[in-house]
Amino acid sequence: MPEVSPRVHIVGHTVIDRDGMEAYLRELGTSWRPPAGATDAEAMVEFYGRLCYRSFEVGLNPNVRRVRTDHAEYIENLLSSGHGSVFEAVTVNFVISNVSRVFTHELVRHRVGTHISQESMRYVRYSDGLPYWVPRCIAEDPWALEFFREKWRIMEGWQRELAEHFRIDEEVNFSRKKELTSAFRRLIGEGVATTIGWSANFRTLRHVIELRTAPGVEEEFALVAGEILRACRERWATSYRDFEEVDVPGREWPAYVPRWRKV
Repeated sequence: MPEVSPRVHIVGHTVIDRDGMEAYLRELGTSWRPPAGATDAEAMVEFYGRLCYRSFEVGLNPNVRRVRTDHAEYIENLLSSGHGSVFEAVTVNFVISNVSRVFTHELVRHRVGTHISQESMRYVRYSDGLPYWVPRCIAEDPWALEFFREKWRIMEGWQRELAEHFRIDEEVNFSRKKELTSAFRRLIGEGVATTIGWSANFRTLRHVIELRTAPGVEEEFALVAGEILRACRERWATSYRDFEEVDVPGREWPAYVPRWRKV
């Protein structure tokens, strides 16, 4: 009956195909190159922003008399002007582990600009106990915490009894194992910890972070959304530095509010 804590892992993200990008830029007749020191992801955002206006340099578009040369200023201008479509060009691949089905049921509601691959409880059987995360309102109340753990132990007992009754560990037919595992999970609560793969573009991530750390949101989701923001800031500070940490009365974790909204 292991107690766990939600974890956020970045396992992949958009990178530039430099040969392809340079071929297009030569075709256009410009010497523009991804800014030195910029990450591939944020350089890709700038690339598509400039593509929209043919603003790689002065002279490519007669309507453009000057161009921004500072990468950070360019990204901030995209954010402040609400040019959000170019942020959809960059995708981040996450593995979010030790989260409940309560969390994943809410996460999958965010479908625009995302990809989802979830650990299947039809195939994956919990033979070493049911892992879980405890919400703070339960963890801070000794009676409630013991009650919670006691009921969890009962659920674990049901899984062992069913496994022993059907002798699932002796079963060699995988289809039968799958059938039984799917049946057993009907006696597992949504609080069981699981793993989900979730990919989202920059525009979607900004929206989800703001929405899911706001006052009144579900605690577990707020904690995960905060971890997603911290992970993104470590890699792509320019695209996420406008988020401000705001204390929420009566709550121990903050909200994150972007300076530039509805990007």
